[in-house]
Amino acid sequence: MDNLLSRRQVNGGTTALTDWGITSETGRLKEVLVGPIDHFEWRSGNSTSRRHMEAGERYDLNVAKAQYNEMLDVYRETGVNVHFLNAKSEQPYSIYARDSSVMTPWGPIISQMYSPWRQSEWLTVLEFYTKKNIPIFDVVTAGNFEGGDFMLIEPGVVLCGYSGERTNEAGMNQVKGWFEKEGWEFQGIKFDPHFLHMDVQCVMVAEKLAAVCTAVAPDSLLKWLKSKNIDIIDIPYKEAMELGCNIVSLGDERVLIPSDSLTLRDQCNARGLSVYDPDISMITKGGGGVHCMCQALKRD
Repeated sequence: MDNLLSRRQVNGGTTALTDWGITSETGRLKEVLVGPIDHFEWRSGNSTSRRHMEAGERYDLNVAKAQYNEMLDVYRETGVNVHFLNAKSEQPYSIYARDSSVMTPWGPIISQMYSPWRQSEWLTVLEFYTKKNIPIFDVVTAGNFEGGDFMLIEPGVVLCGYSGERTNEAGMNQVKGWFEKEGWEFQGIKFDPHFLHMDVQCVMVAEKLAAVCTAVAPDSLLKWLKSKNIDIIDIPYKEAMELGCNIVSLGDERVLIPSDSLTLRDQCNARGLSVYDPDISMITKGGGGVHCMCQALKRD
């Protein structure tokens, strides 16, 4: 019974899944998990939403739903099969399906959420994986760990930010140990909790190409990306704080970018990438963008 929710081999050598799983953030996206918008509303638990709420802006659910559907149309147009978490009124931020679990080559890891109004989301995501017969790699138990801080940069290499809040060192180190047992490199980078998650500062755009806000990214992150020969598209601070780095690589030189991410959109176009840029501004003002809403379940 000790391994009821874990298929992970304690000493490594866990077999990769075949129908599910990812090895990078940039392979061709085939299956994606998206959270529901039914009960989403802005909450003051992050600097982005607080800024808009304090400026007197108001959330409009009908506008948000229309923008959400425009984003879903991009996935369907590009051949991605979309799955959804169940909507629950007590989980308004479950729209951000990036955080409550992370996919690995060996199955999903169930997170431990930081914010009080998100701490029950583990059950909803576990229900989803159980119904889909997707076996769980393991469950974080040592500390806080959220998927917005975690990315598979390329096969064999993980980047994980930790601020001490949404992901803390204990949670990060537990997951690090699991990956290192499987023979992967796992780079932890500490950053200021003002920036919510690592994917506010840094997201992979395509193979060996990342969008990074160099004005706020830790020097250790910039140095590490350089050591991996990863090119950087520099995103201005103001755009980054409006989720201008927060995008989804669809694979095959295609990228999903919010329409407000002007610098990244122009840079991707200049590099010959195919850009899909729906307006999701009513959602990003709540503190999360398309990357936050996307948990890749299968990539080629």
